[in-house]
Amino acid sequence: MERLSRFLAVHDFCQGPKNGIMEQGDIPMSGTFTAVFEKVGDWFIGYVEELPGANTQGRTLEEVRENLREAVEMILQANRELAEQAIAGRDVIRESISVQLG
Repeated sequence: MERLSRFLAVHDFCQGPKNGIMEQGDIPMSGTFTAVFEKVGDWFIGYVEELPGANTQGRTLEEVRENLREAVEMILQANRELAEQAIAGRDVIRESISVQLG
């Protein structure tokens, strides 16, 4: 916990659009995920392997694809908002990271 507290106390050195300080929501997000689709009766179901809770259904494959994109966007936005609320008023570092899965 002490290590986390020290990390959260560090000033934000990221280059953001406002006075050189990164503000909430400044980090754009995009990503590529693995979608899995299955035909079940007259419906298609779909989910994202890497993101628990991202699942949906649709009458057509195109409908379930669009529904799944929307579900992923909503989950990521909700997670970001919850994180921003949790760190509100704290002096934190926010930056993008990239990972490569192999």
